[in-house]
Amino acid sequence: MTVTYPKKLYGTISAQQMLDMVIKDRGIHLLTLNRYRYSEQRSCKDLTDVIERLEGQPRELVRDLSNHVREEAQHAFWLTDLLYDLGADLGTPGGPSYIDEYEKLIGDDGSTPDVIGTLAAINVTEKRGCHFFSAHIKALKNAEQTEENIKIRACIERIFPEEANHVRWGNRWLAILAKQSPENAHKVEEAKRKFDAIENAAFEAGMDITLGAELRRFNRLIEISETLPVWERPQYLAEQIPRLLPDVTKARFGAARIVFERNPADFVQQFIPMVMGLNKQQAKKVEVKEPVTV
Repeated sequence: MTVTYPKKLYGTISAQQMLDMVIKDRGIHLLTLNRYRYSEQRSCKDLTDVIERLEGQPRELVRDLSNHVREEAQHAFWLTDLLYDLGADLGTPGGPSYIDEYEKLIGDDGSTPDVIGTLAAINVTEKRGCHFFSAHIKALKNAEQTEENIKIRACIERIFPEEANHVRWGNRWLAILAKQSPENAHKVEEAKRKFDAIENAAFEAGMDITLGAELRRFNRLIEISETLPVWERPQYLAEQIPRLLPDVTKARFGAARIVFERNPADFVQQFIPMVMGLNKQQAKKVEVKEPVTV
């Protein structure tokens, strides 16, 4: 079964374009690797929570999820070991969390998870991770073959086959369930549509801090609500909309702090124009001739 990857960011920026830029800046590169580490580590907790709430049924799924936890834990260890050897940060990455946003958009109430919904939710995030690992490997193959780049590539290449297998595993389970009845087939398609919308919104939320981000996030919420039964839509929007403005503001300030601490001049010359949506000619008006001191 083939693997279908997620949409481009805003429909224009591919994962490959992003990773080609990321690997050129060691600080951002190490931060990206730490985000991978955190995601793999966090997924162990989330998958364990799903297993506990399933209460042992269905048995085959519980067994498969337990194996999934084992592999994610191994990935987290490999990435932690890599970052340790590179002298990089092992703490929780700063800035917006894709995982946290994804869970907020799902609006999990803690009840026993629906099997089809659970599998669809896991599958779509695995696709995103698989997509980025593939692009990362290609970017490193095309980059200068330094000792560090070779070591990073070897680690990601070690993880990638198992991540691809996770995607195929999810696809296979959803296909099996869909064949059981027309009702199940409908549920599978609805779950895919719902979690595709949620995952795309969560991914963009962690990347979009420019002018108009609030409106774009609002539009994503509307898209997600349209995948829900009509009677659930008002409640969902009532829960999600109030956090939209403070979350965007927090993300902007978090990104601003990181950029400012790394390079105050870049903060003024590049970050502020980017957030304001200025073109290069407009951005020149906010450039500084001397380095900013703090």
